[in-house]
Amino acid sequence: MVNPSAADETKDQEQPDQTNIKFPDNRLLIDLCGEFDKNLAEIEQKLALQIVRRGNELNLFGNEISRSAGKMVLEVLYTRLENGKSLDSGDLDRELRGFTGGKSLEYDTQMVDQVEMVKKFNFEIKTRKKTIEPRTNAQRAFASSLLKSELVFGIGPAGTGKTYLAVAVAVSKFINGEVDRIVLSRPAVEAGEKLGYLPGDMKDKVDPYMQPLYDALNDFLPGKQLSKLIEEKRIEIAPLAFMRGRTLSHAFVVLDEAQNASSMQMKMFLTRLGEGSRMAITGDKSQIDLPKGATSGLIEAERLLSSEPKICFNYFSARDVVRHPLVASIIEAYDEDSRRKLNSIKLEK
Repeated sequence: MVNPSAADETKDQEQPDQTNIKFPDNRLLIDLCGEFDKNLAEIEQKLALQIVRRGNELNLFGNEISRSAGKMVLEVLYTRLENGKSLDSGDLDRELRGFTGGKSLEYDTQMVDQVEMVKKFNFEIKTRKKTIEPRTNAQRAFASSLLKSELVFGIGPAGTGKTYLAVAVAVSKFINGEVDRIVLSRPAVEAGEKLGYLPGDMKDKVDPYMQPLYDALNDFLPGKQLSKLIEEKRIEIAPLAFMRGRTLSHAFVVLDEAQNASSMQMKMFLTRLGEGSRMAITGDKSQIDLPKGATSGLIEAERLLSSEPKICFNYFSARDVVRHPLVASIIEAYDEDSRRKLNSIKLEK
């Protein structure tokens, strides 16, 4: 296998406003370009470039920043193909998201880091049903923290893969025998609905709210095995309130939607950590459903514990969203609106 950085740049034939990249495997180059060169067309549009294909060589025309960004994106995607991975529109969108029409220099360093990380570090999390591959720097950093540290926070907007990665690592460590059980929890805060009005007993009322955790587990474990493990209580899914009074030893514990835990609940949860256990806490500070005036336990924990060297805090942004590309744009629009409102409040004071 040829190293994709394998994209060997032919500098001797370059013009000042041109970057030439040679790819040794024509079959991979076809996949890189996409059907009817649609991937190249999207890169051209997003990075204000012109890309001309000549045999196994791509010629990039544009300003220096655009060409540098284009070269980095193409190398990352080609590396992915060389590693035997598929390439879809989501992968392309994620690599392009750091650049806006070739205007931003600040992302160059981040992209260089990402190129090197992809080349040197083929990060995979193996579960029974599938192998998970973190796709952004923030996801890789979070997954790395989960594998190495006992207490990890993942903070960022919806759709960035925080919970999915935490559950994937929990399942991986369970399969490998590093922990004896998995405990997944969420605060039972109703996002605009009252659980008391729902039909059924407590389990029936709570289970729909816990569904995202069941969905993640179903992605990683066969149905029959998952049902058996839940029946044996080797995998538990329960509201945060049910954690009180327990000591969770030799377990991988995930608290999802942690922004909706109160200060007391967060303290209670963090002090459940027992011998041989690991904890992952995920949340989005922009989606707090607590009553007005109540302090989010996630925000308080961040304030009190961020300087503790043995506790890892990992942060995500809209550029790490792995859902539909529109989700990233929606998050960015709301974040910008929040910043404007905050600035106007400061000016009034």
